[in-house]
Parts: sequence; C-alpha cells; structure tokens
Amino acid sequence: MRSSADSRRRAAALDARDPLASFRDRFFLPPTGHVYLDGNSLGLLSREAEAAVLRTLDEWKRLGIEGWTAARPPWFFLAEELARLVAPLVGAAAESVIVTNSTTVNLHQLLATLYRPHGGRTRILSDELAFPSDTYALTSHLALRGLDPGTHLLRVASRDGYVLEEDDLIAAMDDSVHTAILPGVIYTSGQWLDVPRLTRAARERGILIGWDLSHSIGSVPHALDEWDADFAFWCTYKYLNGGPGATGGLYLNRRHFGRAPGLAGWFGSDKSRQFEMSPHLSPASGASALQIGTPNILSMAALDGSLRVFHEAGLDRLREKSMALTEFLMDLADARLAAHGFAIVTPREKHRRGGHVALAHLEAARICKALRQSGVVPDFRPPNIVRLAPVALYSTFAGCVAAVDAIEHIMQSKSYQSVDLTRELVT
Repeated sequence: MRSSADSRRRAAALDARDPLASFRDRFFLPPTGHVYLDGNSLGLLSREAEAAVLRTLDEWKRLGIEGWTAARPPWFFLAEELARLVAPLVGAAAESVIVTNSTTVNLHQLLATLYRPHGGRTRILSDELAFPSDTYALTSHLALRGLDPGTHLLRVASRDGYVLEEDDLIAAMDDSVHTAILPGVIYTSGQWLDVPRLTRAARERGILIGWDLSHSIGSVPHALDEWDADFAFWCTYKYLNGGPGATGGLYLNRRHFGRAPGLAGWFGSDKSRQFEMSPHLSPASGASALQIGTPNILSMAALDGSLRVFHEAGLDRLREKSMALTEFLMDLADARLAAHGFAIVTPREKHRRGGHVALAHLEAARICKALRQSGVVPDFRPPNIVRLAPVALYSTFAGCVAAVDAIEHIMQSKSYQSVDLTRELVT
C-alpha cells in the first residue's frame, strides 16, 4: 500500500465485506468528506440514543413525578437496568456492576470504601502514564487521610514514556502496597495491559487491585469476575457512545459486598426502604450500595439507547473489526508516514493493543490542528502524540486512508508549520 490508490483499493475491498457496515447508518456521521477518528474521547450519537433521550423527555412531559415508577424502564431502577446491559461488557454478574456518578467520583467512592491502610501496608501503586484525573484523585484522597502523597503514592515509571512493562509493575508490588490502581488501556499509547496477569500477581501478594477501564470498555472484552479483580471504574462516553459527560460505572467484586459505602448517599439505599426516610442508611446489596446521589436520568437515557446498539452488534465482532482497522492504519502509517518522522508507539501485538493508534511526532499539536482544519478529527495528547481511533461501529477502512492522505498532504506541503497554537484549546 505504498500509494494512495493502492490504499483506497484495499480499503474498498475490506469495507465491501464488513459484516458491521449497516451499523454505520445508525449514527449521525460527519459531513461527506470528513473523517471522525476521535471516538476514544467522545463517541458519536446513535439514532437509538437520540430516540431514548426524546422518549425520556416525553415521559417527563407526560408523567411528571410518576416517571420514577411508570416510565419504561422506571427511572427509579434505571441504574440497575443499565448495569444489566453493561455487565457483559466487563465480564461480570449484574449485581457487581452499577451505572452511577462520574469516573473520578467512582474512583473516590471505591477508595473511600476499600482503601484501609494498616501497619506497613499504606501505599497506593499507580503509574506515571495514568490519566491525570486518576492521579489527582489519588493524591487528594491520600491527603484527606493525612498521608503524604510523596511517600504513599508509588508511581511506576515507563521505560520509554509510552508503554508499561508488566514486570516493572509486579516488581513494585511489595509489602508496603495496600492497593494498586492501573489503566486497562493506556490513554496515550493505546497499550492494553495484561490485566489477568497483573490482577493475579496483586492477589497473590495480598494487594487490592482496581482498574480504570475508561479507554478499554466497549473496545476490548473483559472478564472481571474470572480475573478476580477487586474493583474497576470507567466512563461511558468514549466507545460506549453515551454522550458528553455521560454517567460512569463501577464494578465491585462480590467478596466486598456488604461493606458500608465510604461515601454514603440515599441512592445507595435498599430500594425497598429508600423512602422510609430513616436517618440510618440501609445499604442496597452488591455494587448498588455505592451509588450516592439521585441519578442523572436524561444522561442515562442516551446510554440506554447506545448500549442496545452495542449488544446487537456484539462485542466479539466489534473487537475483531477494531483489530483489523488499527492494523490497517498501522500498515498505512508504516508505508506512508514513517518517512515524515512519525513513529507508531502503540504495541503491534493484538493482545497488547486497545482500540486506537498513537503516532508520535515532534509537531503533533500543530499536525492535529491542521488535520481538523482539513476535515479529519484526531486528538492530541502531550507532548507529542496524534491519536487516531477508528471505531468499529461507524468507522471505515476508507476513512483510515483519507486520514493518512490528509496527514501526508500536510507533511508534504508543510502547512502545519503555519498553524497558530497560542489560543488553541486542545481536546
């Protein structure tokens, strides 16, 4: 695929036999000639998600307060209904999952509930490539406990600044570590960590282990129950297409059921007793107990619609196409972009790769802005990464070619050199 024409012919053949091609028409796509490759930051709106929101608005209009019990599904049980749809995507029983809060709030809740430093076990193990919000949460949580983050937060280094070595993470799991919190997929490079191996290593050492699945849920199959993770948390607005700021989710291993929630709120109540209005909380069973406040019904409605599309397509088929898209994109980058100074920093092996491709280049920020001006939507992650995320539900192989064509043109014309970043908000 040395030429654009060769690339287009290959892409056309792959798109023609794509078994998921019909799902593309169920999304609100960018205008013809534009390519959206930012679904790992914000997934596109599906027609089912739009319809679910409109239905919920109509229920609010017609039913008012009765929507809590008379809507379909009743708003009072919507978090649990969505948990039933999410649970297969993380490989868990429905009672171990709840759709609630935001990603960072769920991390705080899980720490407040499970992190109980004692004796010499006081440290939280993380990594230097973690999404910044996780690090902020860990730092502030330790400070609230009266613990110095400089001492009690252990951030394992990356050898190259892009990926983590599982051996390094395991070596850091010593007797001082109480809890380990790691990313399923690293948000910059797209590396998919060996979650089963790391979970097993932590459990063997008496360490609680939790996973941030924000960049893997909906892209990579999970088996949290089988892997025996202690907890996990995630957002739903990336590959799950739940909409901007959509309600997050969490997983709690059943061995932790019955623990009092660290941050208690009335929606964590046993549903049969919630309206007794007692000053004493009667927690729900399972992960539902970790809910805090009243759920955002309108936001959750969009997720309801999007999850039903997801289940119809099937996660295994989506993963297969995702792997084909990212491999095709890497082949294009090798053939046509390496000469322009781009380096692929996403692992090549399928079992180590999430759903996006990360290209490192010294001028990544300007290149990303130039791409957006040309109708291709990537995203930039400091200091030097262009992320391209072809999403299996609505991306095409032809779109991958168009993106590489655009990058090649930008580099050959040197148009990126005139891009002004002084007032740029990079998303």
